[in-house]
Amino acid sequence: MSAGLPGMRVGLIGCGLIGGKRVAALRPEDRLVAVQDRERGRAERLAGTAAPGAQVVGHWQEVLEAGIDAVLIAVTHDHLAPMTGAALEAGLHVLVEKPAGRHVDEITPLVALAARMGRVVKVGYNHRFHPAVREAKRLVDAGEVGELLFVRGRYGHGGRVGYEKEWRCRPEISGGGELIDQGSHLIDLSRWFLGEFSVVQGHLDTAFWSMPVEDNCFLSLRTATGRTAWLHASWSEWKNLFCFEIYGRTGKLQIDGLGGSYGLERLSHYRMSPAMGPPETLIREYPFPDESWREEYLEFIRAIAGGREPSGSIRDAQAVMAIVAELYRGHSFPAS
Repeated sequence: MSAGLPGMRVGLIGCGLIGGKRVAALRPEDRLVAVQDRERGRAERLAGTAAPGAQVVGHWQEVLEAGIDAVLIAVTHDHLAPMTGAALEAGLHVLVEKPAGRHVDEITPLVALAARMGRVVKVGYNHRFHPAVREAKRLVDAGEVGELLFVRGRYGHGGRVGYEKEWRCRPEISGGGELIDQGSHLIDLSRWFLGEFSVVQGHLDTAFWSMPVEDNCFLSLRTATGRTAWLHASWSEWKNLFCFEIYGRTGKLQIDGLGGSYGLERLSHYRMSPAMGPPETLIREYPFPDESWREEYLEFIRAIAGGREPSGSIRDAQAVMAIVAELYRGHSFPAS
């Protein structure tokens, strides 16, 4: 038994890449009971390789009726909120992929429903659980860089041939483009470090891809106390990039890479000396398999065990998507 909770009976809706990662993150004492995917063959392959004995069902609602304790939801954005609502009504705990809905108006009712049903809803902001990010948060909370001043974040990939025809580029399914995709991770991390933003400004651009959503977003977010997040997320970043910098009065933390195509995950800690000048530098590298999915799932389990909100909750998703809504307000997407 781990995380102070006995094994759980779990269901999975959506058996693609992310669904597979979620199943791989289950603890040995958990049991995957039922799986469903709109492509039945994909569900059968996942059940056959990762969870022998799991029942493959034809409709997602059958997963909710399979005698489970919690459900993992890894589907396109248009189905996230309705499935989460149905799972809560069925009395289940939910781990749903970000952004948890296409619009903040789809997410807000889930906040009240989760509270009324007394169930945990964890949203898939797994970047919080990368080791460099977790260590950076520990150092900030310990006062190792002094009072925070601002953060700067860049995140992007270059897409692939035919990317403009994929579901993420159809606003009726996705809710938007790169702002919702990688931009929402940058917003979530910025809120986690700096707090709530009272001033939201930005520019959304479709610079390269011929699509009806933005492929680049440039954001300036500011808290009531004057802390700023300066962010850029891009679908025209031809070499995959993740860089998140946290500036304090006495030092700076810089996170580079997420492993894989984003490069070695690294945390650089720059300590300012009293005389200023070149800082003392400590670099930590994390050349290990990506455990962020497992760590995020354990946070979900611990929140259930403790009867508390998880890090990366449905309230966090609501706050992120309220910022997204403000940025989309008044913005018109180009014709496809």
